[in-house]
Amino acid sequence: QRWMDIEVLCPLARYPSYLQPRTFTYVRPDPSYSPPDLRTRYILYPALPLLSRPINGAMCARQVLPHLKRFKPDAILNYGIYPEGYAAVSAGRDLGIPVILCAIGSDLNRIPDAISERMTRRALRRASFVLAVSRQLQDQAIRFGAARERTRAVFNGCDTSVFSPGDRLQARTQLGIDPDVQLIVFVGRIAPTKGLSELLDACISLLPSHRKLTLACVGEGAFRETLERRAFDSEFGRRISFVGPCDSQQVARWLRACDVFCLPSYAEGCSNAVIEALSCGRPVVATDVGGIPDLIDSDSGILVPPRESAALAEALRCALQRAWDETSISCKFRRGWDRVAAETYEVCLTAMAGRTPAAPPGHMFAQQGA
Repeated sequence: QRWMDIEVLCPLARYPSYLQPRTFTYVRPDPSYSPPDLRTRYILYPALPLLSRPINGAMCARQVLPHLKRFKPDAILNYGIYPEGYAAVSAGRDLGIPVILCAIGSDLNRIPDAISERMTRRALRRASFVLAVSRQLQDQAIRFGAARERTRAVFNGCDTSVFSPGDRLQARTQLGIDPDVQLIVFVGRIAPTKGLSELLDACISLLPSHRKLTLACVGEGAFRETLERRAFDSEFGRRISFVGPCDSQQVARWLRACDVFCLPSYAEGCSNAVIEALSCGRPVVATDVGGIPDLIDSDSGILVPPRESAALAEALRCALQRAWDETSISCKFRRGWDRVAAETYEVCLTAMAGRTPAAPPGHMFAQQGA
């Protein structure tokens, strides 16, 4: 935004009220929401669960093209590969402008069917440049057809004015947590794929040797009820708390309060929660998946295989016993969104090569996939 005139378009599938998706919860967006000082439009395109999947990209392109023609951008930056990225590439070809796609995780890691995979491959091959939030996703994009010389990994960042080291005792006092407990914190969607069953099993197995162990889960999700029942059927029932969704300031307070942050996901792109925990100087125990290995080394955390509660329990035991250098952890991966923006801007200039003046280079259309 410092260097380019940006308009944000958020295309969203519109499903009929009588035929809603079953594989995910469909929630209509708040059309009044807009990031500060950014023009934002929500564009709905018609869709049917499963049935319209092969043509969702084309339907999305049809809806966004008139807005692009009116704005006349110099480039399109799109997050998410199919269907929104496919639509961006299609519209960009019609307008003769470069399109930069960014893979964010599930768009390449969890492609639902062969048709979607074919459309994803086509979008990656035709894009002017492909960004990815991790090296694993960059490699996946290349395997799917993106030209290696036109790909780059640009990791996520966080608000370093919010996520920074702080006094653990003070944070615990603010949250009403006993200063003597050993606190593990999870932040994310309360879902099976986040490895929460394995995390609960690991905590239960550690309890005989760690009588002051507690677990706090920050976030929301339908899997909460299942976890609560399992926890209360064990001795760990009173040692787990479900905090619910929190704003950034409150998440940072929970991270400062914890002894260890844990994210045992089955798959990840570039986890903002891990970045935020590291920025707060907290050690991380996480699974060796997706972009997580890009963020953690032996001085900042422990990596374990996914779906293995015994390995997770051992890693948590080691992490709780170890004296970590929290200042060093915070300094090693302290990455603000301004740096992410600068790296992304550099790629946009590359895609627009030959059309970029020395002054702020004009207009860019940012399309955010659902």
